[in-house]
Amino acid sequence: MGSIFQEMAEKWKSPIVARTEIEVFTGGAMKEKYCANLDAAGLGPAGRFRLGRKVVYPVAELIAWLEKRASEIRGLKPGRTS
Repeated sequence: MGSIFQEMAEKWKSPIVARTEIEVFTGGAMKEKYCANLDAAGLGPAGRFRLGRKVVYPVAELIAWLEKRASEIRGLKPGRTS
């Protein structure tokens, strides 16, 4: 599953991702507000910093965090799609 995250990083044109762009970076899998809530609880990606008014994450730290949170779905019953 790690290769999909590496593809995301390679396609991103900057070494940082603004929290406001997290939805674009993850293809809609994560929302800005959810990430902000996780940050407030101390569960967000490491290495975040403020750049002007924006909170940003280094791409490498964000990818490592997403990889830790991801899990593959296995064993769907026949006829089920989710």
